[in-house]
Amino acid sequence: MSAEHPFAQFRFCPKCGSPKFVVNNEKSKHCEQCGFTYYFNPSAATVAVIVNEQGQLLVCRRSKEPSKGTLDLCGGFCDCYETSEEGVIREVKEESGLDVVSTEYMFSIPNTYVYSDFTVHTIDNFFKCKVNSIHKAQAADDAEELMWLSPQDIYPEDFGLNSIRKGIEKILKEKLL
Repeated sequence: MSAEHPFAQFRFCPKCGSPKFVVNNEKSKHCEQCGFTYYFNPSAATVAVIVNEQGQLLVCRRSKEPSKGTLDLCGGFCDCYETSEEGVIREVKEESGLDVVSTEYMFSIPNTYVYSDFTVHTIDNFFKCKVNSIHKAQAADDAEELMWLSPQDIYPEDFGLNSIRKGIEKILKEKLL
């Protein structure tokens, strides 16, 4: 296994705390102490693609690390017992104050997100979101600023997170706005 493999971050069994937590196969580790087998899976995350009547994309500027100060789209991690649709609705409300009235799944991109020096593997689910009143948009939570950008003013390299940059490239290439 490469040094980048997520198993390197897990040295102790999450069930009993034993250090006898060894690689079982490319997807799991096994505890030789208690017999628990842990399968490593990505965390679910959401990304909102919100377009206004003029065909402009709602973009935010990140207020926190990672990639503080770069452009982003509203979104974030799903909470336990929350669907991806519920997660994107909540994240849009938290970061922009907007109420999502409908969601439509677009595509997903695997990603890594470093938080507190810990690499979280994610699967970022992109949703086209319709909101009820774009005029109420106000930056909050992880968003320092909100702006509406026309497709010709969107540059993928301005987006700090890898999956968002790849998603923006796909959106622009496939004219999904």
